[in-house]
Amino acid sequence: MTSLAHTWHMTGRHLRNFSRQPWYIAFSLVQPVIYLLLFGALFKRVVELPGFATTSYVTYLTPGIVVMSALFSGGWLGVSVITDLERGVLDRFLVSPVWRGALIIGRVLQTALVTVIQSLILIGLGLLVGARFAGGAAQLVALIAAAMLLTAIFGALSCAVALALRKEESIIGVVQFLLLPLTFLSSVFMAPALMPGWMRQLARVNPLNWAVELGRAQPTAGDGSLLLSRGVALLALAAVATWLATRALRAYQRSL
Repeated sequence: MTSLAHTWHMTGRHLRNFSRQPWYIAFSLVQPVIYLLLFGALFKRVVELPGFATTSYVTYLTPGIVVMSALFSGGWLGVSVITDLERGVLDRFLVSPVWRGALIIGRVLQTALVTVIQSLILIGLGLLVGARFAGGAAQLVALIAAAMLLTAIFGALSCAVALALRKEESIIGVVQFLLLPLTFLSSVFMAPALMPGWMRQLARVNPLNWAVELGRAQPTAGDGSLLLSRGVALLALAAVATWLATRALRAYQRSL
């Protein structure tokens, strides 16, 4: 129970910090909104090619943009860790009796909750420009859950990298090196059947693509096995990433 209380306290602390800068959500959504509106209009006729299971590109694109936004939110989480390192905030917590896992999990949970808000905004915008979710509320729940899990995975990994490198320039370089390739090596923008073979193979082991598939699955259309397999895989990766981040935190503490 102590670990849960500590985690809740740290999550609340990060949420209070976030409440002081509510415009963060608007700024963080600029790029995803541009992708949704511009790519949705530019490539709307690509669904006429064989390989797409929908007649509306914006319907295909919206879950991908939601998940991509979650990836970016999680990927940049390490920058806030660097800020706390430079200001000595993390060091002060490390001399307190707080459970070490709470220092990571609380931060990741706060980012995942912000992802829910971002996802709802993007889903609403997608609906306004013509996206439709044949799976109804169940599909929307699966999409938001996939976004939260992806945020947790890459948020925890970003924290681990930040604790290992301890330089803002380094974490920015790592994030920029990974995020765009992960995005384009997935089915966010293009149906797998239209990808080159080597890209299709890489997409199969890309967690971002697993989240996209989970968000596009329709529980009412018999996609239960896909939902289960992708959900379990993402949940397992989130647990492993959080463990790695916690280990990185303990390694940082030992180096002090």
